[in-house]
Amino acid sequence: MGGMSDDGIPQSGSGYTRGPVLLRGNQIPRTTTDQRLLASDQETDWLHSDPWRVMRIQSEFVEGFGALAELGQAVSVFGSARTKPDHADYAAGETVGRLLVEAGYAVITGGGPGVMEAANKGAALAGGTSVGLGIELPFEQGVNEYVNLGINFRYFFARKTMFLKYAQGFIVMPGGFGTFDELFEAVTLVQTHKVTQFPIVLVGTEYWGGLLEWIRKTALEHGTISDVDLDIIHLTDDPADAVRHVIDRASQIAAEQAALLAAAAVERATEEAAAAGAGAQSAVGSA
Repeated sequence: MGGMSDDGIPQSGSGYTRGPVLLRGNQIPRTTTDQRLLASDQETDWLHSDPWRVMRIQSEFVEGFGALAELGQAVSVFGSARTKPDHADYAAGETVGRLLVEAGYAVITGGGPGVMEAANKGAALAGGTSVGLGIELPFEQGVNEYVNLGINFRYFFARKTMFLKYAQGFIVMPGGFGTFDELFEAVTLVQTHKVTQFPIVLVGTEYWGGLLEWIRKTALEHGTISDVDLDIIHLTDDPADAVRHVIDRASQIAAEQAALLAAAAVERATEEAAAAGAGAQSAVGSA
């Protein structure tokens, strides 16, 4: 028995189609999508439904990609939002931001106060691109005043994608759980080869030393990680050394990738030439 689809197209068979979804029996709606769209007295619960959240998530990725696609070389800097301007970590963050800009890099932070503000300040005052990727949180304000390219996100995972996608390296200053989260996610993605390897630097031997010692003495000896996993992280107290390591290692990785691509191109060309030669010989034999 025929009927109409949700977009008003006659259909054969029983049931009601709403896009790719087939509805039958008591699942068939009483109104069409267009009727519900144009109704003036509809409820607003749909604003909080999962399908609408998907659209908001999609819009965050689109806006983020659009804003950062032409950013160029950049480094993400992480650190505590609680660090005060008179703290040594704040001064180190400023130095990191300034040195990165002087080396031709944009600086990406979470856009908040503390170390994030310091890195943005160093970058902005040096005349560079100072990016802040803010997040909707109940206890934090918007992006700091030194951000000259800012994006606010509802969703952590969309924001974290931007940190990874548009950075050639990470510099991690002393921070709390948010900083730990970013650090271990970056290390995991490099270790599992989900992303092209990029440099990760920890600034502050006194702050991070105990963590790395636990990883060596406990995780490594327990067999849950391997020796090479420790090579992913570089530890230093010197902001200049942190920036230098990121730049040198990023250049090395880029050269390695270019060499691999060139070798693959040569191998592909050799295989194509061999295949063409075999085809020519076959043609001569057939003649």
